[in-house]
Amino acid sequence: MPSTLVEAPRGAGLRADVVVVGTGPAGSSAARTLAAAGLDVVVLEKADFPREKVCGDGLTPRGVKALDDLGVDTTGWVRHRGLRVFGGGEVVEVDWPQLRSWPSYGLIRTRSDLDTVLADHAAAAGARVHTGVQVTDPHLDDAGRVIGVRALVGPGREPATWLAPLVVSAEGTSGRLAKSLGLVRREDRPLGVAVRRYVRTPRATDPYLDISFDLSAAGPSADSMPGYGWSFGMGDGTANVGFGLLDTRRGSGAEPRAVLRRWLATLPPEWQLGEEYAVTPLRGAGLPMALHRGPAYTRGLLLAGDTAGTVNPFNGEGISYALETGRMAAEAAVAALALPEGPAREAALRRYPARLREEYGSHHRLGMGFLALLARPEVVRFATAHGLRRPALVHRALRLMGNLSDGRDGDRFDRALAVLTRLTPAA
Repeated sequence: MPSTLVEAPRGAGLRADVVVVGTGPAGSSAARTLAAAGLDVVVLEKADFPREKVCGDGLTPRGVKALDDLGVDTTGWVRHRGLRVFGGGEVVEVDWPQLRSWPSYGLIRTRSDLDTVLADHAAAAGARVHTGVQVTDPHLDDAGRVIGVRALVGPGREPATWLAPLVVSAEGTSGRLAKSLGLVRREDRPLGVAVRRYVRTPRATDPYLDISFDLSAAGPSADSMPGYGWSFGMGDGTANVGFGLLDTRRGSGAEPRAVLRRWLATLPPEWQLGEEYAVTPLRGAGLPMALHRGPAYTRGLLLAGDTAGTVNPFNGEGISYALETGRMAAEAAVAALALPEGPAREAALRRYPARLREEYGSHHRLGMGFLALLARPEVVRFATAHGLRRPALVHRALRLMGNLSDGRDGDRFDRALAVLTRLTPAA
């Protein structure tokens, strides 16, 4: 288990090369990368382990690769082979694509387990992981640059200060440190909402993840919301069942929990996915998308994962991008700290937000267009009723939405997608 801070630090402050705030996938990925590069990294987490986190718990092949790149051993984790998609009265099973750049399977792991594994992984590399530390605000020098963080520690809530040349914020949607520097969420970018609970069900070992666009008996309608329902078998007798609203700006005003109940009422009772089979309460969380807060670097502070709004607008996937951006933020910090303090270091750090735009900007722009179409019930009805009858089309849509491609080295579809992405302005 990650180390727990049991005594408040004394004196003027504690020092490190980098302070990372948060031990979700982004924070632990950053910490592992920094520690493996030989830097002294402190990780501060407000909760104790294991901790609850609202999530679908499904890792796509992109997430599997991100874990592999970090050296996480996933032996024995529950695998899934693809998606079962419901829409327009049609149902189709589609396997994850066979590509050179990505694994051909996904994984299931509860976030309480996943986050603990990742924090342990960072600690094993040498990161100093402290829980029960509530970071309150950035510590600034006279020029307004972040040179550490202030926090409240332990049950006594004693004040403490950690000093470091760089801070990585992986706080999630709250983004307390970013807000302190005036980095607020962009209102022109989508913000989603997800609700989920665990239920005991006979469908717990299904090798496919269920995704449904038919959220009522009548399918998509005028009061539909741009989102989907899911049921992901956890392999332990339970399933993660939830609903994702992918863009609150285009919502109908319906309460997401009510949408979930209405959808579940349309499913066969023998699936046992309803509230009466619940083993946990229904919980909700935000889905910050399309690089909705930036720049991802300013004045000594780097943003990663949900803090930077890196969730994929196509499908609400966030874990893989949190893992990737945590690593990229750490790589920027490693490169910068190898340079003398001054313009050269700042130039290296400013390349990080540019890298995010290069990696994700065009795909996010396409995803925002997809969300606009998803908000039109007649389009969803037509696309699902006709598209799901064509497995090859569904397979290609899965590759596009999951951001899974071999690029210009791939097949004809991948090459066409590479051209489209290159021509699409970055979000």
